[in-house]
Amino acid sequence: MFAGLAFINPVKRWVNYSSPESGNSDIKIVSFNTRAGGRGSAETGPYLKSLDADVLLLQEDAGIIYRFDGYQKANPGGGLTILTKHRIVKQQLIDPQDENVRIPGLQVDIEIKGKVYRFIDVYLNPFRFQKDMVRLNGNTDTDEQKIKDVVKRLIPTFKKHQDQVTLIREAIDNSPYPVILAGDFNSVPNSYEYYHLSDGLEDAFVEAGRGSATSFHDYKFPIRIDYIFSSQSLKVISYKVDRSVSISDHYPVIVKFSTENR
Repeated sequence: MFAGLAFINPVKRWVNYSSPESGNSDIKIVSFNTRAGGRGSAETGPYLKSLDADVLLLQEDAGIIYRFDGYQKANPGGGLTILTKHRIVKQQLIDPQDENVRIPGLQVDIEIKGKVYRFIDVYLNPFRFQKDMVRLNGNTDTDEQKIKDVVKRLIPTFKKHQDQVTLIREAIDNSPYPVILAGDFNSVPNSYEYYHLSDGLEDAFVEAGRGSATSFHDYKFPIRIDYIFSSQSLKVISYKVDRSVSISDHYPVIVKFSTENR
């Protein structure tokens, strides 16, 4: 029984059946790795516009220009873009000042209904696995070499993640405003990245998700690497992974918040 209880929270980060929260939906946000327009680049812009979100946090955007009436755009580089209907107070890249470590985040302070929130759009270093690299074929020598190659790729990327996580944590901890942290972490739940970046924040899926949190669908097995976290002053009303579109190898994640006092 106690062993089962110990695994409840880790399992809920993958599969969850939360009761819906009550309250008004004050802020609707979308996090989406568009993969530079993805498999359906012509569809991406109209799809994003149709969501009518307050804030769109995009990763691997590659500077693609989405023009939506009534939206402001923060896109200083690094493959990260934030679009919002509301006033941008301040924006800056979270820059590691190291050419070997990609820019992990875009920090944008946005005023919504008279209150400022800090949105942090995250894209941690990818592992760049090809499918045949992780497909074992039963040949002992070949499979052993594949495993060694995977480990060689994992270790330096984990080191980069550690540096990136430290910088993002500073942006969270130094924020004078409530924080919404979202993006492609290239890390699974129960990982170092998950624990350190979610510290003091709430996982929107754990709070309001129903069903599977799988957001990356390029492999046959389920993977959750896209997240939305928020300060505890925000109440998560709903969480949805939109599997109706396949314009990227990621599914969009859509969350609605209430700003009512908890």
